[in-house]
Amino acid sequence: MKIDKYNFGSITINGKEYTKDVIIFPDNIFCPWWREEGHSLSLRDLKNVVELHPSLLIVGTGAYGVMKVPEKTIKELKEIKIKVIIAKTGEAVKLYNEKHKEEKSIIACLHLTC
Repeated sequence: MKIDKYNFGSITINGKEYTKDVIIFPDNIFCPWWREEGHSLSLRDLKNVVELHPSLLIVGTGAYGVMKVPEKTIKELKEIKIKVIIAKTGEAVKLYNEKHKEEKSIIACLHLTC
């Protein structure tokens, strides 16, 4: 999977545009991706991600970083040995495009707006 372009509210992956939050799995895209508490990420919101146990999870917190990843969620991911990088979505997109070439199993969860 390659992210071609990201702008506030939209992302183009492998030539297809999405206008809702996405999870990019190695072989498919889940859209729309919703969280139970909107702008706060919990382990429950990552059930399908955790089941695949990726080597790296990149979380895009929105253009302005409004979506929060509580310390509890980070700790739970570390406990199950999932490395996580959290960044504003623009930076998360850059990291994903760089890292997906070297990581065997990488997943990105991206909030596209605020």
